[in-house]
Amino acid sequence: MAREEVVPRGARCQVVVIGDRGTGKSSLIIAVATDSFPDKAPPVLPPTRLPHDFYPDRVPLTIVDTSSRQEDKMKLEMEVKKADAIVLTYSCDRAQTLDRLSTYWLPELRRLEIKVPVIVVGCKLDLRDDQQPSLEQVMAPLMHEFREIETCIECSALKQIQIAEVFYYAQKAVLHPTAPLFDQETQTLKPRCVRALKRIFILCDQDKDGALSDTELNDFQVKCFNAPLQPAEVVGVKKVVSEKIPEGVNGNGLTLTGFLFLHALFIERGRLETTWTVLRKFGYDDEIKLRDELLLNPSFKRAPDQSVELTEKAIRFLTGIITTTDLDGDGVLRSQDLDEIFSTAPSSPLEDPVYGNAVETNAAGGITFDGFLSLWAFMTLLEPQKSLSYLVYLAYPEDPSSAFQITKQRRQDQKRQHSQRAAFQCFVFGPTGTGKSALLNALIGRPFNESYEHTEGDTYSTNMVELDGGLKKALIMREIDEESVSNLLGKGNALAACDVAAFVYDISDAVSWKRAVELLVQVAAHGETNGFEVPCLLIAAKDDLEPDSAIIQSSAQVCAEMGVEAPVPVSMKLGDLGNLFRRIVNAAQRPHMSIPETELGRQNKINRLFLQRSITAAAVGATLVVAAITFYRVYYARKHLSGS
Repeated sequence: MAREEVVPRGARCQVVVIGDRGTGKSSLIIAVATDSFPDKAPPVLPPTRLPHDFYPDRVPLTIVDTSSRQEDKMKLEMEVKKADAIVLTYSCDRAQTLDRLSTYWLPELRRLEIKVPVIVVGCKLDLRDDQQPSLEQVMAPLMHEFREIETCIECSALKQIQIAEVFYYAQKAVLHPTAPLFDQETQTLKPRCVRALKRIFILCDQDKDGALSDTELNDFQVKCFNAPLQPAEVVGVKKVVSEKIPEGVNGNGLTLTGFLFLHALFIERGRLETTWTVLRKFGYDDEIKLRDELLLNPSFKRAPDQSVELTEKAIRFLTGIITTTDLDGDGVLRSQDLDEIFSTAPSSPLEDPVYGNAVETNAAGGITFDGFLSLWAFMTLLEPQKSLSYLVYLAYPEDPSSAFQITKQRRQDQKRQHSQRAAFQCFVFGPTGTGKSALLNALIGRPFNESYEHTEGDTYSTNMVELDGGLKKALIMREIDEESVSNLLGKGNALAACDVAAFVYDISDAVSWKRAVELLVQVAAHGETNGFEVPCLLIAAKDDLEPDSAIIQSSAQVCAEMGVEAPVPVSMKLGDLGNLFRRIVNAAQRPHMSIPETELGRQNKINRLFLQRSITAAAVGATLVVAAITFYRVYYARKHLSGS
């Protein structure tokens, strides 16, 4: 593959030269800067800057000389902490300086927690004894022990042997480091590098046949290196791969295995710039993470009562991932399928308990298609930026902004008397012990648990709910801990994100019913005061128990007075939910109905109506007076003219 240098934005390179006294540090710097050997080098040189075009990467390189005297140790420590790379010197004619690399200098860099590449340089190559072991023999154990060593090289400032190469390797180690890409011990690509290259492969495999055809290889080559591959080069690339790893090439072209093998080969042969060019062209930074500008656009600016949803285009993309991953066609994504789906991302959203505990899974950790799609709907509603990030990491092929849409405001939906949202959020209120958690568990198919466990904080569950006609909507249920209701409603826009509120009570417990009504009134009053009124449903839980007759009578009165539907009886224990989830979604789709009205809210509405009518009447009266005066003036003027 042809080479084009692509370096990080704002790249700079500061190389600090350290080593024992008399190893040739200053002479090395003078030799690279002037192409000459100094008769007498000063003890320590001032910082030396090479021209930006000195090396092909065209990145300014500054070389900092140091003193190894004990009294200058503090200054040396300060310089190495600012370094982008370290050149560590020893003298080829003094074995003790070589020993000092492992006994002092490299351990000292570790003590200072210096995390930059180290280039070990043997100076005074012209004085080296031919009987000494080769550089490879000497350096192999040292590099094995100290992985921070990027490369080793010998040079001679006097003879101008490999002087420029020393700082070329140092700059290359900064701009194209080995450590993030390759594990020297196992001689394999590192997991993060594999994830990135796999995502790049998926993006380039436009026909999704699992291989890069000659055309796709050329498109990739042009994107990364601004030059197409010649037919003979394509044949050569595939030949090299197939000879070393037969499964790297198939009838359709270069497979992912072959693609990864090629990059491992480039790195082993010292062509790290090739892999780094590819990574940077596809948006990766020096830590092999996608750059922020790819993950933070669009900004999702919206009103409090608007939410973010996936577009049909994004849903088709996710559906395509599902169908290609579910090879056995059983409609369930097993844990290994999910690992494969998120193998190009730094992690899986399911590792976050907020999401992992909110979706329906089977005993083996598998997720149904509906569960997978509702997970995305939930993540997009709760953290759209995270949803965007995962879509990009999963190789969404188009502009990320095409995957998201901002919904209409809930207030507008109420005026239209219909909501077309694809995902609805239901806040679940209720006294402690009424079965709120059991209700959330029922949404995601978890069996009823007789033992009671108090839920602290907010928890979620999400699933797709099928409506009449086969249409499906994502339902996100959020359990509101009773102790946190006051804090929640202390915010003026607390209900802005709520499409429907459900109030759960124990059908056999009068205290539970009373508290549920208090919460209903509290929520209704908050909506009336702050302009975020929401449909409300009462849920009579534990319908398998003997109902309290007083509750039945009271509930009929409360529903009539507040204008809400009769309570929905359910029994999580018996699994009798009476189409509850469908009723919740239907209530959310008709946001003008089932809105409770408090006595104070009703009186305020009457007062506003009276005031409005008074203003209207006054306006009409004023209009009639003006009209009468105008008529009189016209009449008087005409009479006056006729009399004259």
